Amino acid sequence: MCGIFGYVGKKQDVPNMILDGLKLLEYRGYDSWGIAVKDGDQIKVEKHVGKIGEAKVNLPDSNIGIGHTRWATHGGVTVANSHPHLDCSKNIAVVHNGIIENYIELKEELVKKGHKFVSDTDTEVFPHLVEEFLKTNKFGTAFRQAFNSIKGLNAIVAINIQTNEIIAAKTGSPLIIGVGDNEFYISSDPSGIAKHTRKAVFLKDNEMVVLGKNLELFSLPSGSNLSPTFEQLEESLKEEGKGEYKHFMIKEIYEQPKVLQNIADNYSDQIEKLGRSIKDAYGTYFIGAGTAYFACLGGAYLFSKIAKVHVNTEPASEFNYLEDFLTDKSLIIALSQSGETIDVVEPLTRAKKKGSKIVAITNVKGSSIYRMSDSQILLGAGPERAVASTKAYLAKLSILLMLAYAMKGEIKTGKKLVEESSSEIKRILSEKSLDNIKKIASFLNTKEHVFIIGRGASYPSAQEGALKIREVSYVHAEGIAGGELKHGPIALISNGTPCIVFAPNDETYDAIMSNAMEVKARGGVIIGVSFKESAIFDYFIEVKDISEASYISQIVPLQLLSYYLAILKNLDPDKPRNLAKSVTVK
Repeated sequence: MCGIFGYVGKKQDVPNMILDGLKLLEYRGYDSWGIAVKDGDQIKVEKHVGKIGEAKVNLPDSNIGIGHTRWATHGGVTVANSHPHLDCSKNIAVVHNGIIENYIELKEELVKKGHKFVSDTDTEVFPHLVEEFLKTNKFGTAFRQAFNSIKGLNAIVAINIQTNEIIAAKTGSPLIIGVGDNEFYISSDPSGIAKHTRKAVFLKDNEMVVLGKNLELFSLPSGSNLSPTFEQLEESLKEEGKGEYKHFMIKEIYEQPKVLQNIADNYSDQIEKLGRSIKDAYGTYFIGAGTAYFACLGGAYLFSKIAKVHVNTEPASEFNYLEDFLTDKSLIIALSQSGETIDVVEPLTRAKKKGSKIVAITNVKGSSIYRMSDSQILLGAGPERAVASTKAYLAKLSILLMLAYAMKGEIKTGKKLVEESSSEIKRILSEKSLDNIKKIASFLNTKEHVFIIGRGASYPSAQEGALKIREVSYVHAEGIAGGELKHGPIALISNGTPCIVFAPNDETYDAIMSNAMEVKARGGVIIGVSFKESAIFDYFIEVKDISEASYISQIVPLQLLSYYLAILKNLDPDKPRNLAKSVTVK
């Protein structure tokens, strides 16, 4: 869940280049950051706690260096625990994404051999391991032996000032090599290097790369030579900035109509192809994590309602415990914005061993999930920089809606509904609509708890809306199935408790309005998200009826409420505390 960026080559302003790279990757982790560069016969390191922001670095010019933005797993958020970490000789610097599961045993052995540790991290064992193996081997072999000694899913990058090389290896967490003119870049995300070069090598699991005067690729654990495969990065990965918007989150909310229109215009063929795969499968499973899981849950309702087809869905982190029924006829459809989420990668790895077919619906070409799948559909949402996902969620729902109609043989109807949802979102983003949503956000700003209820396909919307509010405003919010209120949660309702109610024009309307009345009778304040006004509502947000596409557009007011709540609380909606965009550790 950390951002890694490095460079070796002919350029000299490496500290500032790495800093710029880390700013692009900061959404992957931002509790601390650091940079290490070669300065003559020593390594100079600068580390800080907190977000990068507009920080500048005070490091000498150099032609080699590595940097890191951290999301803490081992050890508190301190300068000492920030990366990069050094060996005793201070010839080697290391940055790391992942968890070294056997670090305690390794550290005990290294301490016995006289190594001195200055942090509480698992990462620090690695430079000392390399230092130990360097006593009898060259840098490449020492790094390989060190990497072979650790357990867990890890991506590790090291520089050695004696050889002027970067060496990296991975199992699980992503690493991408950018190839320039007699120079090399390395990053945990393709967006980190897209501004410098579009020629890239995606490091595979159990591969090690040596970057110096040339690029050399080796297999692990053996160390045998491999031939690299060069690929072209997408032009869309280049950083566009926030433009006229104050935050990426609001920019990405405004981009949603364009994303949906693109799906409606260009996705019919690949969606129909996926529909045929589902018909051929014996058991179809949607998996995702966080927001992606709520899209999966929404897809399950849409498949039942539209296509009359049963699909199974579970949070990806729980799917490992339900794998026993998978066969070589099973189809796993994995949804992930980043394509790197370890909670999705791990069950897919197990499913592949059983011969199950895998389809990736992801936003990042070349990501781990994209590469391990038998076929792929790219969301086409463009880079999503805010940690809380918005446009990728709507893109997933739109694809699943069209897919459900494709299963019914009516994909043109699905396409039309996605187009109508795009238009409706534009209306929701109008000034009059936004003024109303801002007024409701001001009311919610005084509250400690928010409950959100929905039934049927609106239940996933309640879950996703609650997640958005929790993520960026830190207000306690719960998404609840309307029928479950009286089975416990209604005990939490008291005078003034806000309850957001999804009430679309579908078979759930009468039942959910009864639930709303039950809350109101106990003093709750009802915020209705519906196609029509009602006397039950204390506040009303209109979302026009567009049949099943209403489940797509109705989430946008909740995205906006969460954003405006964060602004009212003087919080950064792009980088919520304790969260990172790409969750690559368990």
